Amino acid sequence: MRRGGKDESGLATDFPAITVRREAPVDAEATRKSFNEMSEMIVLDRLTKRFGALTAVDAVTMRVAKGEVLGFLGPNGAGKTTTMRMIAGFFEPTSGSAAVCGFDVVHAPIEVKRRIGYLPEGAPLYGDMRCDAFLEFAASIRGFSGAERRRRIDRVVEMVELGEVLARSIETLSKGFKRRVALAQALLHDPDVLILDEPTDGLDPNQKFHVREMIKAMAPTKAIVVSTHILEEVEAVCTRAAIIARGRLVADGTADSLLARLPHHNHIVVGVPQAEAPQAAALLRTLAAEDVAAAGGDVDGVATFSIAVDAIDGGLPAVAHHLKASGVTIERLYLERGRLDDVFRNLTLGADGEARP
Repeated sequence: MRRGGKDESGLATDFPAITVRREAPVDAEATRKSFNEMSEMIVLDRLTKRFGALTAVDAVTMRVAKGEVLGFLGPNGAGKTTTMRMIAGFFEPTSGSAAVCGFDVVHAPIEVKRRIGYLPEGAPLYGDMRCDAFLEFAASIRGFSGAERRRRIDRVVEMVELGEVLARSIETLSKGFKRRVALAQALLHDPDVLILDEPTDGLDPNQKFHVREMIKAMAPTKAIVVSTHILEEVEAVCTRAAIIARGRLVADGTADSLLARLPHHNHIVVGVPQAEAPQAAALLRTLAAEDVAAAGGDVDGVATFSIAVDAIDGGLPAVAHHLKASGVTIERLYLERGRLDDVFRNLTLGADGEARP
């Protein structure tokens, strides 16, 4: 497909009409009115994709509403990218269904694409094009021209902070800047739904912070799916997390609800000198409504105990008060929430450390 000519500055000057495959007539206005009564912008129902004998995505059912940022997690090869490609219309499902803003991805693919901004894995771009020419090209594909095209390009350039590299060819950019160019094209048409496959991959800490803040700012008016291997990112920007393993959805909930699966979630952890461990254990048992568990042995001369926070009237402050009043030295005292990394491992690995079948 020809991408159009360039003037002496390297900017694209003409963009031919884009030929798209015909789809069955869709009453977009009726669908839009019906969808306005719904809050769910992405609906997956037993979505399945097979490649020969391999089932890459296995009957995934999931919904994402306006205002939600879904963290989509899973080991490499779990089916995350395949699922996202089906939502975006790049792969056709083997069975089941996917709908975006009320439009089925198989029966109304063009209507779906109008409403999706997609940042693919690896941020594929035309390396020989300048950044500004590429954004002109992408905006033209989306149907924008003249002043409106310029306004939209200026807006995303400011959003993702691309001004300093606009005149450079994409192939000369760092990985982080290439990622930002790809993100800019996903935002050009201000879509209702964003599908972002590892949006902060290759970015430095400052750039990651900026992109996360941008996602949070956009969230109230969109449904956003973020695939990531950075679990701290889920707690930083996501309202929900879904974990997929071997193509199957194994968990879906808020970060807190996933952390609650851990055996020591919301446990008070107390560390005291080993010599004072018997006194501390006896005191904690008088306070607790359940047995006190030894959370660790003698490490650097410190004995550690763990007990559920709701087992002690007054919680952590009460523990601190009673230990001090009894003359017990407190080496450490904190509330253990657990880590999403541990939840992820528990759900995706077997006891032998291998991926769950």
